[in-house]
Amino acid sequence: MLARRLVQLYLGLALYGFSMALQIRATLGLAPWDVLNQGVVRHVSLSYGTVTMIIGAAVLLLWIPLRQRPGLGTISNVFVIGLSVDAGLALVPDGRGLPLRLLLLAAGVVLNAVAGGLYIGARFGPGPRDGLMTGFSRRTGRSIRLVRTVIEVTVLAVGWLLGGQVGIGTVVYAFGIGPLVQVFLRLLTVPDRSRDRVVAVSPAAAPERAAAG
Repeated sequence: MLARRLVQLYLGLALYGFSMALQIRATLGLAPWDVLNQGVVRHVSLSYGTVTMIIGAAVLLLWIPLRQRPGLGTISNVFVIGLSVDAGLALVPDGRGLPLRLLLLAAGVVLNAVAGGLYIGARFGPGPRDGLMTGFSRRTGRSIRLVRTVIEVTVLAVGWLLGGQVGIGTVVYAFGIGPLVQVFLRLLTVPDRSRDRVVAVSPAAAPERAAAG
């Protein structure tokens, strides 16, 4: 069971980064955290994956005052996604023509949801951005939905001001990722044998990105 969980964790994280690369190559708009990543990339001489790792690590530092405890999946999230998104960008060229760009966008969103189901369902801890959301919710007493909305709108606005791309892909991701992740979590969550049940994972804690997050 442990071996399956580890394989599922790292496969999910690698696929998550690759799905991000597909959405970037579609050039139709990105998820909020990816808009921030892209905005920062426009102002520094670093790769997209490196910026993703730096922002992920910075978000993880915010866990300290929130008294959140990272797991293996949390730490792995920071590095594996950053490396895999750079690999994906090296392999996938920019989409040419609207039909291909729409296909890249659709594939990116669906694979992102599959990846979320894989790595969250492996039960090795949330990603840095997911933990930030749940930590703020717990400390403030506000709903996860409200906290997630405030965080993602703020991140989206900052990323857009820095030059990150907002478009139809941003809208598709915002409305599509939650229901899709919920479906794949039901299929891919590893049973918790110690409790003789399947661990229930809230769809509200699905990756933002991402980031990442």
